[in-house]
Amino acid sequence: MADRWQPDRSRGVFETLLVVEGKPMELEAHLSRLANSLEEIYSRELPPRLEEKMREAAAAISLGRLRCTLAPIEDGLQLDLLAGGVELEAVFPERGVHLRSYPVTGGLGAHKWVDRKGINRPAPGEAGALITDEGEVLEAGWANVFAVRGGTLFTPPLDDRLLPGTTRAAVLELAAEQGIESNEGPLRAADYLAAEETFLTGSIRGIEPALSLDGEELPGCGQLSRRFEAALRQRWGLRAPTAPEAAADAPRAGQLSR
Repeated sequence: MADRWQPDRSRGVFETLLVVEGKPMELEAHLSRLANSLEEIYSRELPPRLEEKMREAAAAISLGRLRCTLAPIEDGLQLDLLAGGVELEAVFPERGVHLRSYPVTGGLGAHKWVDRKGINRPAPGEAGALITDEGEVLEAGWANVFAVRGGTLFTPPLDDRLLPGTTRAAVLELAAEQGIESNEGPLRAADYLAAEETFLTGSIRGIEPALSLDGEELPGCGQLSRRFEAALRQRWGLRAPTAPEAAADAPRAGQLSR
């Protein structure tokens, strides 16, 4: 029987943002999601000057991440900001990831809990958790899930069982702008396995190919998801990799992608 997710609320909630040339990407969307979580869980508002503090923390970063954590304390909220750099190949990674079904009754919910041990992005060589609920695919432990079939973009609906990802929202916005049909409806493992393209979206990696599920091969990225990648790169001010960089980062034939 699947477990019901019971996070330790005392550890708080967090947001992780990509920073490009000193600018935190999708900052307004991250702050909005964080504000909703604080209000719903702790009946608290965002700390004063939080946006200003986050922009100041990001200002010196050329390419990196900014993590904002808020945890309840007796007289309010404890704020921690952690900034650091990332390698260019960590954003829109070519290698992709392998997935394993991880049943959780009711899913992980709509909040980005600090207490997420065991469901974060996997270590190299391991398969990451694809959260399911009564056979429905909800999200990866660290990213939202997309599939393409017949030129239509599919992703599970926001029904309080999964995180309303900022990059998920950006991809759906780009799809609408480009006249690409999208469907936010129930998605099962069989639908994912039968898709023409399978990918994940997250705030740091952007678009990440999904290569297998429970040992069965998935197609990964294709023409449509690459269009979204190009549009996101432009939106975030990231250059596309050169041909040698792309070749070096691509998985070799017969080798498991990491």
